[in-house]
Amino acid sequence: MLFRKKCCIFAPEMKTADLFYRLGAFLKHQLTSWNTGGEGIHSPYLFYLVRMLFYDQNAYYVFRDIEYRRTCMMRAPKRVPLNDYGTGQATEALVSDIAKTSLESPKIGQLLFRLVSYMGHDEKRPLQVMELGTSLGITTAYLAAPDSRNQVVTFEGSPALIEMAQLNWKHLGLTNIDVVEGNIDETLPKWLKAQKSREVDVVFMDANHTKEATLRYFDLLIPYTSGKTIVVIDDIHYSREMQEAWEQIKQREEVTTTMDLYDCGLVFFDPHYMKRHYKLRI
Repeated sequence: MLFRKKCCIFAPEMKTADLFYRLGAFLKHQLTSWNTGGEGIHSPYLFYLVRMLFYDQNAYYVFRDIEYRRTCMMRAPKRVPLNDYGTGQATEALVSDIAKTSLESPKIGQLLFRLVSYMGHDEKRPLQVMELGTSLGITTAYLAAPDSRNQVVTFEGSPALIEMAQLNWKHLGLTNIDVVEGNIDETLPKWLKAQKSREVDVVFMDANHTKEATLRYFDLLIPYTSGKTIVVIDDIHYSREMQEAWEQIKQREEVTTTMDLYDCGLVFFDPHYMKRHYKLRI
């Protein structure tokens, strides 16, 4: 997983052009997005999703425990090796720095928790949940906590980060998470090919933030989606090329509806939905 800032418009390693682009994208989103609590969304299902899940302010039972693990990571003095498969370089970083700059925000993690909770209730069956990019496992915990019957599979290239993530899951008592270690470019297609079931319910894409990788991962996942699948793509406005990837995904024939929340984008495949693209503020 790439080392980058999550809770701010800017990131330390971004080029100056990308910094200006991201600032412009943020301002544009603020001016053109809705904050209507779901008004104007035609599908009853999507209206409820926005009204009851996106704007839900309730603190569920696990939020405090997961955020405590985040705090522990932010204070951890340990230094761990990192593998960047994109550049082929091996580096080191403090766990505290990773926790402060590259973890998904509580807002998005808790939105994912509510999304998985609702889908499991709606389908009345265990869900198959996937995450591309484990990092320290905090967002993974939000995906796994709603129901211990759900199967959560998360992909990560750094053995050191996996070790830290598993420690967090152990403290949280989460036992329904499987980790696939290695370069996602290699492990994802192998894992998908080996699945007996050709359907996934929720996917959170938070790995290689380049246009080429984002589109490649999305194409790999398409055959395993159904009308009920929701794919959440992180950092769709992180750079100009991530914006281009998002625009191409919106136009895919299989995609019916998308929701742009600025921090991430939700992709729906239900053929009963109108071809619509919403921009929302949460």
